[in-house]
Amino acid sequence: MICAVYKSLRKADTYLFIKQKEKFDDVPASLMEVFGTPKLVMLLPIEKRDHLGFADINKVKAALAEQGFYLQLPPPQINLLKEHQQSNGVS
Repeated sequence: MICAVYKSLRKADTYLFIKQKEKFDDVPASLMEVFGTPKLVMLLPIEKRDHLGFADINKVKAALAEQGFYLQLPPPQINLLKEHQQSNGVS
């Protein structure tokens, strides 16, 4: 299966994987409203891949098969000050 990967122009580091280029029928309208106008990043032969950069390939494949899309959100930001304070026993 070749899936299409789109990035959000509204939400940084947010990507939408769909089963077919320009076919957003399976994506809820509310999600598309928040996602904004999608910009095509790449067409990806997902069956030939054993890993992806940030997303779990098995979760992506399962989501595409079950719901027709996969939404990749950016990883949570790390609060370095809070981590430093916790490591030094400061609250």
